[in-house]
Parts: sequence; structure tokens; C-alpha cells
Amino acid sequence: MADGALIADRADPFREVLPQGGALLGLDLGTQTIGTAFCDAGWRFASPGKTLKRGKFGADKALLAQLIAERQIVGVVIGLPLNMDSSEGPRSQSSRAYARNLSVLGLPILLWDERWSTASAEGALIAQDMSRAKRAARIDSAAAAVILQAAIDALTGGFG
Repeated sequence: MADGALIADRADPFREVLPQGGALLGLDLGTQTIGTAFCDAGWRFASPGKTLKRGKFGADKALLAQLIAERQIVGVVIGLPLNMDSSEGPRSQSSRAYARNLSVLGLPILLWDERWSTASAEGALIAQDMSRAKRAARIDSAAAAVILQAAIDALTGGFG
């Protein structure tokens, strides 16, 4: 896509611009880190990637652009931190601003409700009997995988 890449809040318009599928990048934006996850081109399963240290946007963009090129990513799913009543607060606005800034890479972006993603990811890591220290190091990428999996489930199942 050219400048002004799609930034969608729903699965339908995102799916429409990617009719052939393709590998996706999922992001869980924290204040100090960015959890990453990837899914296969057929949108079947999401897997945690690296947890990146968050810095100035230019440095973040360079790291993400490198991951996008390496993995031949065609779209990005960013967790949208909604309040429990579905309203948006400052963290949601920050994620929207990040998406607008990231749109310069020319890929379609889907903002996806991330409520409960960290709790779900932590539960899965605890179920694997992972130590607290290892969980802390992997939680952001595990949460990114939960967000991405929910989005691809909606993309392939017609929900959203």
C-alpha cells in the first residue's frame, strides 16, 4: 500500500485489503517494551517473537522494518488497550498514535482489542510451569501472540 495505509478497527476492512492472506506481525505495545508475534501466511496460528526494548519511534521503526522485511510481513496487528467498558483512555490514544506513525511503512494495520491478553498469556506461561523470571522476560511477546491469534481467528472466521 502507498502512503495513507489502512488503519482499521475491525477485521473486515483489513481482510479486504489482504485477500491472499500473508504473514502478519502482532505487537503488544508497552511503555518500555514491544512484544512481537508472527503468524503464518495462511492465518492459522500465531507464535511469540522477540521482546524489543522500546525507544524513540525512529529506532523502533527501524527494528520493526527489519523484522517486516525478514519475515515478508504484509500487515500489522497492534493491541488496542480498551477500558473494561470498551471506552478508550490515554493508552488507547497512544496505540492509535503509534499506528499512525507506523503507517509510513505502507502496510495495513489492524487495531485489536487487547483486554485480557496479558492475563491469558500469563496463565499459559504458568501452565507451562515457567519461572517468574522467565515469565517476565516473555510475557509481552506471549501477549502479542494472544492478540494476534484473536485477530486471525476473527479474520478467518468472519467475526469482527
